[in-house]
Amino acid sequence: MIYLQIFLAFFIPGILGYGGGPASIPLVEQEVVQNYEWMDSQEFAEVLALGNALPGPIATKMAGFIGFEVGGVLGSVVAVTATVMPSLMLMVFLAGLLYRLKGTKKFETLTTLIRPVIAILLGIIAYDFFSSAFTDSGSLHTIILIVASFLMLTKFNVHPALVIIFGLVYGALLL
Repeated sequence: MIYLQIFLAFFIPGILGYGGGPASIPLVEQEVVQNYEWMDSQEFAEVLALGNALPGPIATKMAGFIGFEVGGVLGSVVAVTATVMPSLMLMVFLAGLLYRLKGTKKFETLTTLIRPVIAILLGIIAYDFFSSAFTDSGSLHTIILIVASFLMLTKFNVHPALVIIFGLVYGALLL
């Protein structure tokens, strides 16, 4: 019975939490603190703080920790499964739909119309990133990183992961 409760406590926020992990935090709190009373608000806040301190999606980290606290290893597996299941089911459904539509005129029109929107969104993100880099790190360091990264990727065919590591080391040593 406890595993069904764990499943429902994380599956319902997964369905209703539009926007991902941060949007589902209040829903998880409602289930964990109010409905099932597995922990109080202070403990939940500590779990949230711990989850935010670690890399990765917040919802799955909280599900794994709370599931383990309530139901051990199996509880952790059930909670994480319940957290990712709504998104997984939706992705499988949409992938199947797109696979059926592939090759049709509607699908080609859709992809043609989406490309400029994606390009604009990526351009906005890049602009915001570079403008904040110029103000936070200084224009000289930003230009050095841009030119070095561009040359490493295009002229010397360096793997992108190594370019990222170069940027991290450069930032750690010189900034």
